[in-house]
Amino acid sequence: MSTTSFSVDLRDLHFVLFDQLAAHEQLAAIPRFADLDREVYEATLAEGERLAREVLSPINAPGDLEGCSFDGQGNVKTPRGYREAWEVLREGGWLAPSAPSELGGGGLPFTIHMCLSEMLCGACMAFMMYAGLTVGAARVILGHGPADTREMIARKMFTGEWGGTMCLTEAGAGSSVGDNRCRATPTDEPGVYLLEGEKIFISGGDQDLTDNIVHLVLARTPNAGKGTKGLSLFMVPKYEFDVGGALGARNGAKVLRIEEKMGIHGSSTCVLGLGGDLPCRGVLLGQENQGIELMFLMMNEARIGVAVQGHAMAAAAYNYARGYAQERIQGQSIREARSQDAPSVAIVQHPDVRRMLMTQKVYAEAMRSLLLRMALVVDREHASEDPAERERLRGRIDLLTPILKATCTDLGFEVAVGAVQVYGGYGYIGEYPVEQLVRDVKICSIYEGTNGIQAMDLVGRKLRIGGGALFIDWMQEAQGRLAAAGEAGLGGPAEAIGKAVQLLAASAMHLAGLGKARKVEAAMMQAVPFTRMFGLVLLGVECIEQALVAARLRQTRGDEPHLIGKQRNLEFFVAALLPQAIALGKSIQSNDESALDPALFV
Repeated sequence: MSTTSFSVDLRDLHFVLFDQLAAHEQLAAIPRFADLDREVYEATLAEGERLAREVLSPINAPGDLEGCSFDGQGNVKTPRGYREAWEVLREGGWLAPSAPSELGGGGLPFTIHMCLSEMLCGACMAFMMYAGLTVGAARVILGHGPADTREMIARKMFTGEWGGTMCLTEAGAGSSVGDNRCRATPTDEPGVYLLEGEKIFISGGDQDLTDNIVHLVLARTPNAGKGTKGLSLFMVPKYEFDVGGALGARNGAKVLRIEEKMGIHGSSTCVLGLGGDLPCRGVLLGQENQGIELMFLMMNEARIGVAVQGHAMAAAAYNYARGYAQERIQGQSIREARSQDAPSVAIVQHPDVRRMLMTQKVYAEAMRSLLLRMALVVDREHASEDPAERERLRGRIDLLTPILKATCTDLGFEVAVGAVQVYGGYGYIGEYPVEQLVRDVKICSIYEGTNGIQAMDLVGRKLRIGGGALFIDWMQEAQGRLAAAGEAGLGGPAEAIGKAVQLLAASAMHLAGLGKARKVEAAMMQAVPFTRMFGLVLLGVECIEQALVAARLRQTRGDEPHLIGKQRNLEFFVAALLPQAIALGKSIQSNDESALDPALFV
């Protein structure tokens, strides 16, 4: 393995999908996936791996160096190689693998979509930004767009002929979406409004990959109320079009400039002007004042997608670091350090390097398991015909989405930083791949709602639904899985992780008590630590289940290194990583409010 070559761990993907989760069997019970089997999924993953390695990875570093360019007239050019890569993925149907096949999508389960996202985002995250936002916007339009054009528009977006964006943020408002000032004035044409304003941080605000771009824009209609409840959602195309999709005149939504960013330079993050030099026509989606509700349909999908991005970058960083550590010869073995004649060894033999690699390995593999388990819940929720079961699964998705988004993106950054440390001085040099990963992945903890906002959503809303019903449902399932692991011979780790689950529950009760005492600031100050604690506990439950599956498989497959690795993952997690969760629980319940002292930060 070259120190700069991208790789995908197909072996571990197969382990999680087929050995641990039996995803092929669960998905076969869903009628629309009944004709798909393990052989189909394995072939799909193999081709996805090839595309990631041969098509996207080669444009990643060059695209980072070149970035996007702006002509001053509202037009953006993507880096060299992007258009060719887009056509390859477009022609193969890889841009929207889980979208309906009758509308140009791949018709695959969301679970397989997430596997492909890990590969493709890990190979070139900036490029895949265009596809992810397009598919998310298309789903909203398909559900709530004009009846006579919604399927046509969705088809063009799912097939990559048109692009899509999400336009929320405005200067000064930032994450406080309710402060948005963009105006929408109704016209004499039913459902059509003229928009005026400016949006910032618009990913894919313009590009040269597609013939048209459909922006989803939040704006405020006349006499609308304040805050998020007064926002409406509008479909604003770059070019006007007729019911058949033929393009017409340029609309008044134009890029004013490209934002200069820390990373993902190949993704055009733009300032978008509405109604400046030309009238900007937008079509209302849904009803007036329904904007934030509809936008959240896209945002929730996007938050899971960003969690996958965080994991994808962690997996790529670990694979790079492992390959480098196996090749890089430096220093003598610790056991022979006093011998002047001792040969130099690969740095993978040094204990501290092994500690760093093990941390990266455990996080990357446990996140993969957690995310694919979540994906199966999404597939089952979409397919369920039992209202009660569908509501239960939807509750699980609602509860875990902010945790996965925050945990996987924070850990994605930490793993990438750890990979730089494994490379040492070379990790800080641009000709090696890991410094770019650090810059690219950092945005994941910020956009689609900062991780602080995710934590506030978890503590302030999700934990309170049904008097804690969502949390209780999860906890009962987790305790059941731990009990099964204990009965199968993993009593020690099951007990250790079980204590963390109980401490998590006590921490949740403590935060609820602060809320009842109207000490809301004190509760919200602990929202991020609580979310991190929850995420660590989730990863621990995945580690113990993977170790259990590996132990069973070793009885027939023997001592495969990969299976041994799963058991070592659990040992390392309990000894080295789980104590973080315990410490966080104690901190959350410490009643420390020193940071709230008004005398500070003046």
